[in-house]
Amino acid sequence: MSKIYAIGDIHGQKEMLDHALGLIAADGGEDAHIVFLGDYVDRGPDSRGVLETLLSGQEAGRPWTCILGNHDRFFARFIREGRQHDPRVKSGLNWLNPRLGGAQTLASYGVVGQMHFADQAFGEQERLVHCETEAGWITPDALIAAAQASIPEWHIAFIENLPLWHETEHLLCVHAGLRPHISLPHQDPEDLIWIREGFLDSAHNFGKLVVHGHTALDAPEHFGNRVDLDAGAGYGRPLIPAVFEGRHCWTLTDNGRVPLHP
Repeated sequence: MSKIYAIGDIHGQKEMLDHALGLIAADGGEDAHIVFLGDYVDRGPDSRGVLETLLSGQEAGRPWTCILGNHDRFFARFIREGRQHDPRVKSGLNWLNPRLGGAQTLASYGVVGQMHFADQAFGEQERLVHCETEAGWITPDALIAAAQASIPEWHIAFIENLPLWHETEHLLCVHAGLRPHISLPHQDPEDLIWIREGFLDSAHNFGKLVVHGHTALDAPEHFGNRVDLDAGAGYGRPLIPAVFEGRHCWTLTDNGRVPLHP
């Protein structure tokens, strides 16, 4: 039976990614088929390094499948359009707020500064007033221009061309989840990268085991109809890869495989 490996939300943690790739290579060899579940950027210190690792692997012909995450799209939209908000962020937080991690992503490309926001009234979108750099304060428009000049075009093109899901005989891999009772081709793309309510609380049989990230836990967990592999690397917790043989799942550690049961 073929093996499929999966890695949850990386969030700029390049050193953790390197460690996870080493665990996979030890278990399945250098040419193991890996599905990356999205959210490669934001919060961690080296989003640029993470994207360069993924790009290099694909360019080298490794069987790596990368899926789009909501943070990845946030990043691409900021660079393309200067967009700082997404309506799915109910708090109205700005992508550049350290809690979302956009400022950390820009810093990994050399665009470094302290973000200053206007006081945010309840229900309003958080507004960037200026960015404080070593050279002085710059306007939001100047910050956007600096980011556009510093970030390679192919990094953004890579994100913009990522698929929303990956399907195998036994698995359905997606960043956030699925809306129950809706066929895969008719799923709302917003749900595929953002959904929580209606998916996490559902025992629906999707026909295949859903493998996802997006919702951070303390460790990977098997819920019977789905496996959540976001163990909170974006918050400093370990990045824990998994291997699937059919619907059977194990997490990978320095001491080998650990079964992950419902």
